[in-house]
Amino acid sequence: MLPALFWAAASSYAFTFVSALGSTCSSPLGAGTAAAGDPYWLQSMDHRNTAAFNPDPAGYKVFRNVKDYGAVGDGTTDDTAAINAAVQDGSRCGGSIGLGTACNSTTITPAVVYFPSGTYVVSSPIIAYYTTQLIGDAKNLPTLAASPSFAGIAVIDTDPYIDGGSGAQWYVNTNSFFRSVRNFKIDLTRVAGAATGLHWQVSQATSLMNVVVEMSQGANSQHQGIYMENGSGGYMGDLVFNGGKFGIWVGNQQFTVRNITINNAVTAIHGAWNWGWTFQRVTINNCNVGFELETGSLDGVLHQTVGGEAIIDAVVSNTPIFIQSSTATTSLAGSLVLNNIQLTNVPTAVGVADGSVVLAGGTTTINSWGQGNVYKGSNSAGTFTQGEIVAANKPSSLLDGNGHIFGKMYPQYETYSPSQIISVRAAGAVGDGKTDDTQALKDIFAKYSGCNIIFFDAGTYVVTDTVTIPAGTQMIGEVWTVLAGKGSAFQDVENPKPVFKVGESGDKGLTEISNIIFQTIGPTPGAIVVEWNVAQPDGVQGGAGMWDSYIRLGGSEGSEQDLATCPWTSTNNFEPCMSAFMALHLTAGSTAYLEGTWVWLADHFMDGDGWTKLSLFSGRGILSESQGPVWMIGTGSEHHTLYQYSLVNAANHYMGLIQTESPYFQPTPVAPTPFTARADWHDPTFGGDFTSAYGLNIANSKDIIIFGAGLYSFFDSYTEECTKDGRNNCQTSIANIDSASSVTIYQLNTVASVNMLNIDGTAVIKQADNPNGFTSTVTVWSQ
Repeated sequence: MLPALFWAAASSYAFTFVSALGSTCSSPLGAGTAAAGDPYWLQSMDHRNTAAFNPDPAGYKVFRNVKDYGAVGDGTTDDTAAINAAVQDGSRCGGSIGLGTACNSTTITPAVVYFPSGTYVVSSPIIAYYTTQLIGDAKNLPTLAASPSFAGIAVIDTDPYIDGGSGAQWYVNTNSFFRSVRNFKIDLTRVAGAATGLHWQVSQATSLMNVVVEMSQGANSQHQGIYMENGSGGYMGDLVFNGGKFGIWVGNQQFTVRNITINNAVTAIHGAWNWGWTFQRVTINNCNVGFELETGSLDGVLHQTVGGEAIIDAVVSNTPIFIQSSTATTSLAGSLVLNNIQLTNVPTAVGVADGSVVLAGGTTTINSWGQGNVYKGSNSAGTFTQGEIVAANKPSSLLDGNGHIFGKMYPQYETYSPSQIISVRAAGAVGDGKTDDTQALKDIFAKYSGCNIIFFDAGTYVVTDTVTIPAGTQMIGEVWTVLAGKGSAFQDVENPKPVFKVGESGDKGLTEISNIIFQTIGPTPGAIVVEWNVAQPDGVQGGAGMWDSYIRLGGSEGSEQDLATCPWTSTNNFEPCMSAFMALHLTAGSTAYLEGTWVWLADHFMDGDGWTKLSLFSGRGILSESQGPVWMIGTGSEHHTLYQYSLVNAANHYMGLIQTESPYFQPTPVAPTPFTARADWHDPTFGGDFTSAYGLNIANSKDIIIFGAGLYSFFDSYTEECTKDGRNNCQTSIANIDSASSVTIYQLNTVASVNMLNIDGTAVIKQADNPNGFTSTVTVWSQ
């Protein structure tokens, strides 16, 4: 049986609120009707999915039940071959040829590999191919049990190493997108020696959730829950690790972890390296060390250790040392932020491997403590600090009943029966990437929003006019179902128009979107891809949200913005390569819970060789005018022409960790070309220090908490020379905050921006004053 934490969100599903404009539903959806012994609805319903741009969409199977491939799940039979057969079926993207790879990436072979309840014995890794979701029965978690003779890197492996000792792998670790694993117990206790639950080497558009890993306990354990040696993520959450030498052993450019519990491990979390990580809501019980961080020896890329760690809302008990660095820190290396850390019988809060104590513990609460360079206001001189730092004001609307930043797990509707789920293909939508499904989707939302959980069978659903997703809609996709805008309605860059509106202005309703990709097809310079108007119902925190869902513009088969149309060698081929006016707009009356949301203008074509660059143009990433509450947990926004994140007249936002990349082609042409900066859309100004896109722009906003930020610039007119030999000058400035705003930023990490932060357009913080390995880091800046 799962710990209560996994079911905390389920009680909210019975609440349904529908806007006056929205559904004509006559019988509102109530509580789930599935009997206790019934399997999860995803197992029982008919599967009508399609891979729209697969060479053989009629013959390609998206949904695979491992038992259909011979898996038994009886706790005795070795099911390895059957499970991997289910994963591999259909000429999928994986495997090696010599020391190269057979496939770098793909969007045309998506697969759901489903595990009914049972115990599946495996003797070698289950390999999660590109664009694969491994999903267990959410009601009765299946167990993946490593056999006593298990051989391999991990029970689940997302990026296999190729034999031969070269270090080569199937996929490029920073291009390892579109993987999800959820609803499993992984049992390593049968293995006497070393064993790992997951080799989770991933980047953006990935999710790991609702997983429990059982390991042997004691000082001699050689087990670890997660092994992650590199990558560029990412989000994971709602995880439990019991026992082990390491709960998790992790290294990655940046990541967000929410709601993780580690019990009875030798070391709960080992940090090997990063640029910046955010841990939100961590529970550690009866471990020897909570966080063991490799620090020091920061010597560029090859020797990057832990650059920055930001930990909020941790509860730690009966653990001798909460944080242990490998070396003493008297400089910026190993920047650290601790916020609302509750310790019970933890003698050392922050220490060093040599036994020295930086911060004593005990039974106490650490309100706000930091290690690193601290800045205030427009003061350009930072102060190295090991001690109390400013505590951001946390509006009550952002907090749960325990005073922690609120969090809500991906909704899976475990208690609902198949009769309460409506398939959009059964209801008349086609989803073949060609048919105009505009009216079909409007009819489906009008009839079923608030009455049923709306299931978007895998496919690509094309719309040619604005479609409103009414307040009160609970919808879930299948291996990132694509909803795509196309055509003449979205051509006028002077008069932009939403492709999808989530609610109308003033609407409130329990609105949940999960497992969806929103995109455009062909040039759509006037498209606002998602306009978010809905607000959560009164008294229902996180009641308007989006989980494990993305906005992806161009770069995929069927997007009509590919290597032939928009090659990277042409940066002035504007008209056919303009993907959107704006990706995501949170309007003034909205609230939003966004978890694992990546807003990506493609920099390369994912099909074909999966690597060659594109020149595409999207005006704006995420604009928020919301008064809150807004939670952005594990979000990213990349390559948009004017900005990645812009908060204007906004309030009550928690953002951690946010990640950006500037367009690779800039400053050729300079921003905002080919778009125009418009005051009516609150665009920032360009010129002076800003000739490339803003990673972050904040104006006239209050109570904004940024708990981890990675704002990156890697290219200057498609060349990487600006990151080499200490130049670090790919752009001049990357972030601006006006003096009218109240903002606190913890763990601001930038790459190759001469100025890390401007105030009212004037440079205040220089990257040269804050070197931290490959990045530059400010531990805290406050207004």
